[in-house]
Amino acid sequence: MSITRRAKYSVAIADDHVLVRKALSRLINTFPDYFILFEASNGEEVVKIINNRELQLPDILILDVNMPGMNGYETATWINNHYPQIKVLALSMLNDESVIIKMLKSGAKGYIMKNVEPDDLRDAFDSIIKKDFYLPDYISGKVISGLQKDVMSLNEKIELSSKEKTFLQYLCTELSYKEIAQKMFVSPRTIDDYKSSLCDKLKVKTRVGLVIFGIRYGLIDINTD
Repeated sequence: MSITRRAKYSVAIADDHVLVRKALSRLINTFPDYFILFEASNGEEVVKIINNRELQLPDILILDVNMPGMNGYETATWINNHYPQIKVLALSMLNDESVIIKMLKSGAKGYIMKNVEPDDLRDAFDSIIKKDFYLPDYISGKVISGLQKDVMSLNEKIELSSKEKTFLQYLCTELSYKEIAQKMFVSPRTIDDYKSSLCDKLKVKTRVGLVIFGIRYGLIDINTD
């Protein structure tokens, strides 16, 4: 992917494992379009460094999900609330649907595994800079048809009922489908109908796919708990 907007983009890393940080820093500094701005061991350090007005803001923040103290979810939420121009790329060993959904709802622009190939990491950076979003197929299972390929126009109107919108919002939580049914005062069968209808309308297949699509296209309010 070609990047043309600027010669160099700054990257920050937040991970409590020193070896991971150092290895990532060395790798990223070999990418022609990117350089390391700073490293941090946890969310508190990120907040402290970013709040230092003398330092430029990073274009991308690689954020470990599981850090002691201020974890990835809390840090991503803080970034999204205070410096939304910083693009958060979540980094984890967990290929878990609930973790991915929670990080995206916290404001992350993408999610990538720690065992990723160097070329895939660079592709993730390029996609986040150019498209403002990244999710690799090995995580998504191609859950969103055309998300990476721009098949669907952002201007395409998607008609959802109020119940479908409420259901989509609940999908961002850790509630089970049965618990969502109880919250919405409907039967589990009705919840199945909502899911089937949304999957058909949005051309996705899974819960994480619905959430990712909803966040990507502004159908889900990430500031609502």
